[in-house]
Amino acid sequence: MSDLPVNPLVLIGVGSSFAFSGLFYHLYQEKKKELKQLREIPVFRPDLHLVKVLWASPHKRLQYVAVEGMVQADGEPLASQFVPRCFGVIQKIAVEEQWKYWNSLSRTWNSRTINRKETNNAVPFSLVSPGAYINDLYVKVQNPLDASGCYLERVYYKVRRAEEGLATVMLQGLSGERPVAMEQSEELLRVGSTLTGFGEVVLEGGQVMRLQAPQDGRKFILVPTDHRSFLDGHESTASMWKTLTAVTGITGASLLAKVIYGLVGKRDDKSK
Repeated sequence: MSDLPVNPLVLIGVGSSFAFSGLFYHLYQEKKKELKQLREIPVFRPDLHLVKVLWASPHKRLQYVAVEGMVQADGEPLASQFVPRCFGVIQKIAVEEQWKYWNSLSRTWNSRTINRKETNNAVPFSLVSPGAYINDLYVKVQNPLDASGCYLERVYYKVRRAEEGLATVMLQGLSGERPVAMEQSEELLRVGSTLTGFGEVVLEGGQVMRLQAPQDGRKFILVPTDHRSFLDGHESTASMWKTLTAVTGITGASLLAKVIYGLVGKRDDKSK
């Protein structure tokens, strides 16, 4: 090892730095391309301007646009089961048990989740323009459960620990299993929250606008923020990949320059 002109760890560092730099650059280019496509998507609000655009469009249909608005239930909203005076239009309640079982081979307790129960509820809702005094213009959201995106807000989470009694200890000894905790959580798409939907918008019956899954195969997406904040998040991710590309590239170049300088210095010493 001492006869090698360059420390192998340094060579590994050079190669790893350039490899990561290439990976981060690829991720940056992919995010940059995604951002370009997102900026090309027209953005609307549930207002008269959108109605006029739909009237002027073929078949009164916009194939893929972004609609930004405030969530409003079309009828009676869903009440939270755990939080007072908290209402939503989509609700997910999950209950699961955490158990541990004895592994005789490794002689350790391993964790697992059992008896997971999930309940999903939804009521029809629409998007309205924030601050509008008269909500005569709105965009109905069709089949929101079919949309992708993390648009639910967790409003309740609680972990109930299992009690360690005599019966529990005896159960552990007989079965090799023991309950640890039970987790409860509730997520809502809350009434009054800001939502941006990406999909197809159609005009029905004069002024009834509907946001639905696109027929051309593109994704039906709901995001729990306004359109500008959604783009800002993607721009931040792109900047992060760009910065990591530069940092790892400069690190690799610096290590490579150090290696070359060391080799040249040793060659000069030998020639002298």
